[in-house]
Amino acid sequence: MDTRSPRSAGAQHDEQGPLAGAARFGSSSHRGRRTAGRSRFVRRLALTLAILTVPGAALAAVTIKGRTTGMPKLLNPVWNEAKDPKANRYTFREPSPTVRADVRALVGYMPKELCVVALGEKGEPQLTPRTVVISGGRTTPVTLVVAPGQRIQFENHDPFPHKIYDVGNKGLPPVEIAAAKTRAWTPPGPGKYEIRDQLAPSVRSWIVVEPKAVASAYPDRQGSFAIEVEAGTYTLQGYFNGEPVGKAVEAVVKAGPEQQLLREPVVVGEAGGPGAEAGK
Repeated sequence: MDTRSPRSAGAQHDEQGPLAGAARFGSSSHRGRRTAGRSRFVRRLALTLAILTVPGAALAAVTIKGRTTGMPKLLNPVWNEAKDPKANRYTFREPSPTVRADVRALVGYMPKELCVVALGEKGEPQLTPRTVVISGGRTTPVTLVVAPGQRIQFENHDPFPHKIYDVGNKGLPPVEIAAAKTRAWTPPGPGKYEIRDQLAPSVRSWIVVEPKAVASAYPDRQGSFAIEVEAGTYTLQGYFNGEPVGKAVEAVVKAGPEQQLLREPVVVGEAGGPGAEAGK
C-alpha cells in the first residue's frame, strides 16, 4: 500500500516533470536546429543557382596589367601629312640640326591613339555608349575598337561646330554638331570606319568594329595599361590608325587574384608598323 500523501506524490511529480520536460524540449530543439540548418542550405543553394542563371553575374572582373613596346615607331599620319610643303599647311615647326632625328619624329600620342584590345571568343557591346570627344582639332580617343552593335556618342567640346562623316559613305553622313552638342551613331557592321570632319581637316579618327573585341584600354606615356576582363584566354592586340599593329600576345587570365601581371609585353612597333625614319 502506498503510504505517500497526495502532496508528497505531487512534489515527486513536480521534481520529475521538469526533467522529463527538459529532455523532451531538448530533443525537439535539436530537431528544430537541424531543420533550420537544412532550410538555410536549401535557400543558399537556390540563391547560388539563381546567380548562375544570370549571364556574367557569377564571374568577377579581373584586372590584367601589362606594357607596350615599340611605340616610337607609330607615327601620327595627320602631323606627317601637315609637314609636307605640298600640302600648303601653315606650321611653326622648323627642322633644327641640333635636335636628334628620333626626337623630331612625329610620334603619335599613345594615351589616345594606341588602343590595346583583348580579343576573345565573342565580344558584346556595352550598355552605355562609348564616347568620342571632339576638341582642339582632334578626337579622344583617335582609334576606338568595339564589338558589333556598340553605340557611339560624339561630343563636341569646341566652341564652334563640327561636321563629321565616315570616308566611303559606310553609314555616317556629314551632319553638323553644334558647340556643346552630341551626336549618336551605331556602326552598321564589322569593319574599319575612318572618321573625318568637313570643317576641320585635322580631325581624323578610326572606329574598328571587331566581333571578338571584349575589352580595350589605352596605355600611358610609359606604355603601361590595364584591362578588366573575366577569367579566360585572350589575345592582346594593339590598334593604331584603325589597323592592327605589332605582334599579338596571348593572355591566360585566371579567376584570381583580382590583379594579374602580363609577363610578355605587347609589341606594337613591329610586323609592318611605320618606321621612325618616316618622321625625319
